[in-house]
Amino acid sequence: MRKSFGLLVATLAVMFQFAPVAHAEKVSPAVAKTLQAAQNASKARKWAECLSNLKTADATAGKTAYDTFIINELTAFCALSSNDIATATRAYEANISSPFAADKVAQRTRDLAKIYFNARDYKKTVEVGRDAIAKGYGDPDTYLVVAQSYYQMNDFRNAREFVGNWIKDQEKRGQRPRENAIQIYVTSCMRLKDEACTAAGFEKLVTYYPNPAGWANLMQSLFASRNEAAAFNAYRLATDVGAMRTGDDYTEMAQRALEKGLPGEALSTLEAAFARKVFTDKRDIDRNTRLLNTTKERAAADRASLAKQDRDAAASKSADVDLRVGQAYMSYGQYAQAVTAIRRGIAKGNATDPAEAQLVLGIALLKSGNKAEAGRVLRGIKGDAELQRVAKLWSLRAQ
Repeated sequence: MRKSFGLLVATLAVMFQFAPVAHAEKVSPAVAKTLQAAQNASKARKWAECLSNLKTADATAGKTAYDTFIINELTAFCALSSNDIATATRAYEANISSPFAADKVAQRTRDLAKIYFNARDYKKTVEVGRDAIAKGYGDPDTYLVVAQSYYQMNDFRNAREFVGNWIKDQEKRGQRPRENAIQIYVTSCMRLKDEACTAAGFEKLVTYYPNPAGWANLMQSLFASRNEAAAFNAYRLATDVGAMRTGDDYTEMAQRALEKGLPGEALSTLEAAFARKVFTDKRDIDRNTRLLNTTKERAAADRASLAKQDRDAAASKSADVDLRVGQAYMSYGQYAQAVTAIRRGIAKGNATDPAEAQLVLGIALLKSGNKAEAGRVLRGIKGDAELQRVAKLWSLRAQ
């Protein structure tokens, strides 16, 4: 997880360029010369020499509170620059509550959380980071190091809860959640073996950061839906977004299409599978070649009789006949005719599954190029929860 999200703070030194805070106070003569030598060494990037001079200055008798503040400031910078995180942390902790840094408490608290994270002190990262967030000055990086710290401590429940709330907050603000936040959420859900949570996380990923890998992970849970219409239209969506993973996925979709009386869709599915060379085992190649040849014959007969099927469907009282004809048109790329037939069926008002009919209409509208109307139809679907979920995901394609 640490590697996959990247080190947020591989080095923090550039964030703390040494510049004395403007105050009426000045460093005392007792340490002025040594501090100047330390600062000169820092400018020359001689970190060991810088820290050595600062130790000398810190041991000087009679130094003032302001002297100590400046010593710690420069110590934090030189220590971070040399990757001495422990020394930098001590110096930064000493100065965070200093009256000389009163106007920088928010930034310094955020920075300290990042320093702790870089030191792999995840417990302190959470403590300081959550304190910054509670006081209203946590920034996105603060949230991220806290989330990563929970994950690094194998506290996946707190990681899931913390990041889940962060994502909701970003959405309420009208912001796009950070991709690495969603990734932490998904992987925490996976480690907790929470399938519903994992699927919800992948939905967030494809909503805000769509890519074939994210879609493929999400589709696997939808393929197993107990609602056949939801599962089949998930296969359609996987095809549309390039998220079909294996030869078995293509075979399963083709067989489902045949069962629904849609040989044209089965044919296009198998042709795409062979074009992508997804079948590698000879037995799979032979089996699917036989299925392809059978499907070609059935698709040819289906397409030749499609006009008559359309007329018969129009004359029929059954909405389901129109819906099958509409999907057949869709499988042959005749989207305008598909929309007409599907709407005709819906108007009859007796579809076996009205929600599925609306889903199919939304897909046909999308394929015809009418994204605006497709989106309205898909987002308005009510019914089975899994079918609604698939419709919601299809609506992303209409954006």
